Amino acid sequence: MSDKPVRLTAPPEGYADWLADLKARIHSAQQRATLAVNRELVLLYWQIGRDILARQAEQGWGAKVIERLAQDLRSAFPEMKGFSRANLMYMRAFAEAWPDAEIVQQAVGQLPWGHNLVLLTRLKDAQQRLAYAQSAIVHGWSRNMLDIHIETRLLERTGQAITNFETSLPKPQSDLARESLKDPYRLDFLGLGHEAGEREIESALVKHVTEFLLELGAGFAFVGRQVLLDVGGDEFFIDLLFYHLKLRCYVVIELKGGKFKPEHLGQLSFYLTAVDEQVKHPQDNPTIGLLLCRSKNKVVAEYALRTNAQPLGVAEYKLLESLPAELQTSLPSIEQIERELTGDACPSNAPSPLAGEGWGEG
Repeated sequence: MSDKPVRLTAPPEGYADWLADLKARIHSAQQRATLAVNRELVLLYWQIGRDILARQAEQGWGAKVIERLAQDLRSAFPEMKGFSRANLMYMRAFAEAWPDAEIVQQAVGQLPWGHNLVLLTRLKDAQQRLAYAQSAIVHGWSRNMLDIHIETRLLERTGQAITNFETSLPKPQSDLARESLKDPYRLDFLGLGHEAGEREIESALVKHVTEFLLELGAGFAFVGRQVLLDVGGDEFFIDLLFYHLKLRCYVVIELKGGKFKPEHLGQLSFYLTAVDEQVKHPQDNPTIGLLLCRSKNKVVAEYALRTNAQPLGVAEYKLLESLPAELQTSLPSIEQIERELTGDACPSNAPSPLAGEGWGEG
């Protein structure tokens, strides 16, 4: 067979657009097929787990039946790597955690099995599990990212900053803005202790801006540090300036190394006015200000914000501190399950997910 390239004639007019549309449709079909395989696999695991639970409850079967079942299923389906005793234990725990089949089909069934293992082992509360599952679906979190967000309690901190957005912004922007801020902000990734000063923290945030953007959340884009504002011939410098793509507005962030004081908002309000006058595009929404401080008195912050007409928020930041310990569980480790599902190596001609557990890694 000749290795010479096939000589092609010039494509007709409109061919390039048609080809691009075909590629997009093929890619979309591939994604739908992959998701459909994943949903069927997760539903199968749930059904197996439900059956194990029911038979143990109704017929008094002991834990050893799982070991026997694992051996029989692996003998019957040697090409599948999902029927180890450890993974069957997870199926049982999965069915126990989600007794409602509708939730499995509509929510957690859209996540790979590896994501569901993280939810099972990291969270005890069903509502928390569901909230993190839904967020993982909406934002497309990888398994590792889901693990990080659970460990840093992302959802528990989201929307917790003290703000005056309800009175200073129209709905629904006020709700979206409130949900775009957290309290506290976790800055553990900076590697700084509590003795770090404002400029040291600021420099470290810029150096680790990728991690900081991840902590800020979806929609934030970094504009600059120590951004110069010339007001009447006097120079002023904003600590950190961002643009929020969903809110369509600039966000000014000021760092304070100590406890929150009401006078801090005066300086931040001045920066918001200057940005609105000099930087903001006419089609942009009003600039938002976020004051990050080491600590705050909630009542004092609420009083200080109450009479301010500009959209402002106050939140704390946390530097190095120990992260919450992982939930102790009698179930096998996720890594152990992954090794069983994927094997030590993944050949390039690996079979489909139903045959070889391609979703096991999550």
